[in-house]
Amino acid sequence: QVQLVESGGGLVQPGGSLRLSCAASGFTISSYDMSWYRQAPGKERDLVAAITPGGGTTHYADSVKGRFTISRDNDKNTLYLQMNSLKPEDTADYYCNFDTRLISAKPLGSWGQGTQVTVSS
Repeated sequence: QVQLVESGGGLVQPGGSLRLSCAASGFTISSYDMSWYRQAPGKERDLVAAITPGGGTTHYADSVKGRFTISRDNDKNTLYLQMNSLKPEDTADYYCNFDTRLISAKPLGSWGQGTQVTVSS
C-alpha cells in the first residue's frame, strides 16, 4: 500500500527555519520525481518544489526560490524540504507526492495528512 507521511511542521517566527520530511512506503521513490505542495487556508494546493529521481534537477516556485531547498535520500525512501527565511505567507499545510514528471498538477499518489506550517510572531 502506497503511503506518504509528512512531518516536521510547526509554529515558527518570521525569518526562522524548518525542515520537513516525507517518509514513503509501498513504493520506491528512486523511480519517481518527488514534489512538495502546499495549501493555504481558502486557497488551492500549489506546487512548491520538485526533484528528479537522481536529485540532479530541481524546480521551485518563484515565491520560494533562494529560501527553500528540496532534497531526497533514496536509500531512506525519504524526501525533505529545508525551509529558511520563512515568511507569514508560507503558512500552509505541506504535502509530498510523486509522479513520472518533474512538474505535475495531478501527481500519482493519494494525498497524505500533510504537515502544518505556521509562520507568525
